[in-house]
Amino acid sequence: MAASEVPAQSHRKVIIASSLGTVFEWYDFYLYGLLATIISAQFFSGVNDTTAFILALGAFAAGFAVRPFGALVFGRVGDLVGRKYTFLVTMGLMGLSTFAVGLLPSYASIGVAAPLMLVGLRLLQGLALGGEYGGAAIYVAEHAPEGKRGLYTSFIQTTATLGLFAALLVVIGLRTAMGEEAFAEWGWRLPFLLSSLLLAISIWIRLQLSESPVFQQMKEEGETSKAPLSEAFGRWGNLKWVLVALLGAVAGQAVVWYTGQFYALFYLEKILKVDGGTANILIAIALVIGTPFFVFFGWLSDKIGRKPIIMSGLALAALLYFPLFGALTNAANPALAEAQERAPVTVTADVDSCSFQFDPIGKQTFDTTTCDIVQSALAKSGVPYESHELYDMFGGTLVGIGDETFDIRSKDDLPQLQTAIAEAGYPASADPAQINNPLVVAILTALVLLVTMVYGPIAALLVELFSARIRYTAMSLPYHIGNGWFGGFLPTIAFAMVAATGDIYAGLWYPVGVALLTLFVGLLFLPETFRRTIGHRES
Repeated sequence: MAASEVPAQSHRKVIIASSLGTVFEWYDFYLYGLLATIISAQFFSGVNDTTAFILALGAFAAGFAVRPFGALVFGRVGDLVGRKYTFLVTMGLMGLSTFAVGLLPSYASIGVAAPLMLVGLRLLQGLALGGEYGGAAIYVAEHAPEGKRGLYTSFIQTTATLGLFAALLVVIGLRTAMGEEAFAEWGWRLPFLLSSLLLAISIWIRLQLSESPVFQQMKEEGETSKAPLSEAFGRWGNLKWVLVALLGAVAGQAVVWYTGQFYALFYLEKILKVDGGTANILIAIALVIGTPFFVFFGWLSDKIGRKPIIMSGLALAALLYFPLFGALTNAANPALAEAQERAPVTVTADVDSCSFQFDPIGKQTFDTTTCDIVQSALAKSGVPYESHELYDMFGGTLVGIGDETFDIRSKDDLPQLQTAIAEAGYPASADPAQINNPLVVAILTALVLLVTMVYGPIAALLVELFSARIRYTAMSLPYHIGNGWFGGFLPTIAFAMVAATGDIYAGLWYPVGVALLTLFVGLLFLPETFRRTIGHRES
């Protein structure tokens, strides 16, 4: 039966069942990101604070690193066995891994085995997610009537945001009910343990579905691919579109997604020192406002095409990120913005004496040179600074705070430096009374709207690029390389850049650079696909 012949009631059932199942899976995956600050304290407490947070983000990114391998494994299964049963397996793997995170002992209990076990579970989650998204997107697209694939698949595009929103609601509710101290001590485990209930609901929902009509027809006619991996990636005619999809669409979409929904959250908490509960609430409000636009841009892509919307979103992101994050600093922590303007901090030292403030094995104390001592103290205090090179400092480091200069020779000089920082107006945390909440929400909503532009139409675009015989395999790999590597590593890379330079905006160069690269490749090589048919004979 062709997709266009599926009754309307079945269309609704397909969209709702596929979307709800995927929402729950994204909920599982993103809990870790929301609780990165707490997890850094629970599982990486054997190193300094800056390194612990970067390592926690690295463990977060580990789940993304293996997503392309999950795409290869489960994409192949999806093209050989079918769409439905493949994402039932991925869902079970995701749910059980998430539940296990809630049971893990902390670093204080069993030492280095704790973070190793955590990373292992993140890898299992990443493998599962590598097979989930492609199956859900293809399943909906292959049921959708011609001319409505952008609209139908846009509901799948909302699932990542809705999953994040669901996780936010659970985290906010528990934090409010338990208090920050109890939540940080043991309550953070509860959202992971609740995933067992969501797993049962999700599997029940997915079991109500039948196989995709396109795949079913291919199977009945004996036209499914016998070797989807070699057919998708061993033939240049297919491989070139995999590369175009990755570099001309997905890589830029990924960095815009993670900048607008995850980096913005981390930026509020770690750099602007907004308390976690407030930051979560502000992000949640922006998501509520912005999420319907996934559907709007999916619908619009059925009218004017996928490419112009995605390319416009990339261009706007590259143009607006620096001014938007500058405005976010002023709105969320005006005292920090005023202190930066009134009394900027500079660090002048022998370049060879300054270490990169990141230590993955916990052996570096950053106290053997005055440059390290100063930069470590500033990083812990959340004070942005600008570095200057001077090669003959006789072991000292000059710190400028506005018009004042301090010659730091040892740790004993740090108290006067910290006093001067406080007197210059640099806050230890954002003052809740000074946060311009409406403006913060407006800025965060603008970031989410950029996400909806690049992400709303992309599922339909990817489905339409590839033949039905290899569709699961071929579209899953570029999607998960883009979102798993280019996007998933964004928080880690961006915060490492901030730690290395002292510039709170330095991390934005990464998403801006990737967005511009994708815009260039996409404009030159990405075809328009919205008028294509996707039945197995047509593709």
